[in-house]
Amino acid sequence: MGEKYKNIHQELIEQCRNGNTKAQFEIYKLYYKAMYNTSLRLVNDSMEAEDIMQEAFLKAFKNINTYKEEVSFGAWLKKIVVNRSLDVLKKRKLETGELDEGRTVIADEEQEDVWEDQIQKIAEIKQAIAELSDKYRIIVTLHLIEGYDHDEIAEILDMTNAAVRTSYSRGRKNLQDLLTNKKNSIWMN
Repeated sequence: MGEKYKNIHQELIEQCRNGNTKAQFEIYKLYYKAMYNTSLRLVNDSMEAEDIMQEAFLKAFKNINTYKEEVSFGAWLKKIVVNRSLDVLKKRKLETGELDEGRTVIADEEQEDVWEDQIQKIAEIKQAIAELSDKYRIIVTLHLIEGYDHDEIAEILDMTNAAVRTSYSRGRKNLQDLLTNKKNSIWMN
């Protein structure tokens, strides 16, 4: 078995293991936004993502003694959120599959156009992120795409929280500028 992971919130995690509800609330405040965003990106429904995030925290606190500290607490919690989100998607697919079984679905060209536009926008954003300098690209990717919060990014990159926030803000601004410039160049051609 590998070395134990040293969490920046180790004391809170230990208090959670002892059933301290104040510590659980502190952990919740630290991670809820990232966990909600992770679930939302998967299930694409804000109410469902909220439910999944709440259920994941309840499961994590109930089973916190199974957390072996081989990865960060955030990564362990995110795995619970991802698994729960995937369970919900599977259930949703089963339910809608049974409902649609008796019907013939006619492809809606308008809906296809919306999907194509969305896919194109995502590709443009990913391309713009790829054009950022390493310093900004890594932090923007970890936050926007991977859903890590600033504390987790600071821990991962061995930076201060303030430095992460500053770099993220500048990276996001550069990303917006890149996307605006691309949009303007398309209109000018």
